[in-house]
Amino acid sequence: MPKLKFKLPSIESENLSLLCGPVNTNLNQIEQSLEVKIKSRGNSFSISGDKNNVMKSKLIIEDLASLAKSRDSVSADEVHFSIRRALNGATKDNNGQIFELKKEKDLTIQTPKLYVSPRNKSQVEFLSSIYEKDIAFGIGPAGTGKTYLAVAAAVNQFMEDKVNKIILTRPAVEAGEHLGFLPGDLSEKIDPYLRPLYDALYEMMGMEKVNRLVENGKIEVAPLAYMRGRTLNDAFLILDEAQNCTPAQMKMFLTRIGFGSTAVVTGDITQTDLPKGAMSGLSDAIKVLEKEKGISFFYFHPEDVVRHGLVQKIIEAYEKNSLQ
Repeated sequence: MPKLKFKLPSIESENLSLLCGPVNTNLNQIEQSLEVKIKSRGNSFSISGDKNNVMKSKLIIEDLASLAKSRDSVSADEVHFSIRRALNGATKDNNGQIFELKKEKDLTIQTPKLYVSPRNKSQVEFLSSIYEKDIAFGIGPAGTGKTYLAVAAAVNQFMEDKVNKIILTRPAVEAGEHLGFLPGDLSEKIDPYLRPLYDALYEMMGMEKVNRLVENGKIEVAPLAYMRGRTLNDAFLILDEAQNCTPAQMKMFLTRIGFGSTAVVTGDITQTDLPKGAMSGLSDAIKVLEKEKGISFFYFHPEDVVRHGLVQKIIEAYEKNSLQ
């Protein structure tokens, strides 16, 4: 049975403990997932099993070691996603897998409260497209991290003074955009529709800081209808749930972008809540703008889902049923 012995250089004992997990739970998770045996003593490791799985296990341990050096903890979720990254590269040679893991770490985003790292190759490519293009579309099922990555990129650009404003918007389609008929002030009317965007901001920046920046006008979270008639320079704009806007609303949003601004559009064309027969602005934008230079379109797939494993299976089951 193939066996590999190696050492992790320059790793402190406390980081080594984070890597291995309480009572070696992280190493046990790797063993069970890749059907290998792992022995560790200090910074020395010995892995035995199938040759390919042995090499993948080494990559996972090195990946977790890198995380342990930069974090206060290594969660079970992070171990799970590191394992998935290695398994998803099964058709590639070892050099290809190593490159993929390193590329993901190179794009790690630091926000005031946490680090955000791409969890698979698709997230790497989508995040790269955000930094490379003035307008980036991220299209695919729920749970692929589209909006979360876009918000993280916005927070990072704002904290580095590359933009002076963050604007997050989504169509309040359930209210038909006629918010005046709902009870309460503007905040009370729109909160249910914008809460997921606030949640991401709070997680990355903290509630107190976000609320202060909202009061100062540096962060805006508003329904799409309130974007009309504005030109926004040096801003990071995100349109979420874009499948629920009309072609006219999509055009209105995209033409708000000014000098020094970046716009990210996310949505799932299979989940539109528009009236039956109405054209989705996201579908229309794909048809009209897909060949335009300066605009990128990235498509996620069910296998890119980074939520609970059942979410991916549910999405695949519904897709299969829709084809019958």
